[in-house]
Amino acid sequence: MDNQSFRTALDAFLQAWENSSLTELETFISADYQAREVRDGDIEAFGYEESVEGWRQGFAYVKGQQAEWDIREVSVIHLKEDEMMAILFATIVLDEGPMDTGNMFFNTFKKREEGWKLVRSYIETGVSVGGTDPS
Repeated sequence: MDNQSFRTALDAFLQAWENSSLTELETFISADYQAREVRDGDIEAFGYEESVEGWRQGFAYVKGQQAEWDIREVSVIHLKEDEMMAILFATIVLDEGPMDTGNMFFNTFKKREEGWKLVRSYIETGVSVGGTDPS
């Protein structure tokens, strides 16, 4: 298992996210990406196009509010020889401080010829910020 190449790819993915750079982030999303998102008890399934649009809207909001992302790496799990899961918590920090809730992402990356690609996500929205502290 090439843990170093995954770490490098994950760090670049996180940097693109923190910079709200859709151009950079898009390079990590697989064309066959599939996701499930739970929002207010409703489950929505979506793919690549909807994902890119969601990132576009999120990045536009953060830039428009002159806010910042607070992304916490909760865990990285080796799933298969060519698959890794990154569990991430993300919230937005506005002038008055961090939002009360954020989203928990269970992102599965698969090693492809062109590098590590985000192939699946399970996302819980509206997670309490306090609920992500491991203490």
